[in-house]
Amino acid sequence: MDAQDQGRHRALELSIGARLRARRRQLGLSQTDLAEKLGVSFQQVQKYERGSNRIAASTLVAAAEALSTSVAGLVGEDGPARDEDDELFRALARPGAIEMLRAFNTISDSRARSALLTLAQEMASVRS
Repeated sequence: MDAQDQGRHRALELSIGARLRARRRQLGLSQTDLAEKLGVSFQQVQKYERGSNRIAASTLVAAAEALSTSVAGLVGEDGPARDEDDELFRALARPGAIEMLRAFNTISDSRARSALLTLAQEMASVRS
C-alpha cells in the first residue's frame, strides 16, 4: 500500500470515528454504554472514535444497530459524499460541541444568539 492509499484509509477511519462519536453523543450514550453493546472495552470505543484503530465490518454493523443508524450513515455513504460533511462530523465529535449547539438552539432571542456567535468567532480568531 502506497502513502496515498494509507492517507485515504486514515481519512476514512477518522471520518467513521467522528460519525460514530457524533451519533453516540446525539443519543446520549457514554463510551461505556456503546462498548457494552459492542462487547468491547470503552478504551476500544475511544480508539474507534479517534480513528486510531480500524473497526471490523462485523463491529461496524453492530455499532450501526446499537446507534439506530445504518452502516452507510457511519461511513458517510448515505448521500452525496462531501468534504464539508466530514468536517462537520469531526467538529461535532469534539467534546462539548453538541452540548454547545443544543444550548445555542434554546436561546430564543436572536440578538443574544448573534452576540454569542460573535463572541465565539472572536475567541476563535484570538487563538489562531
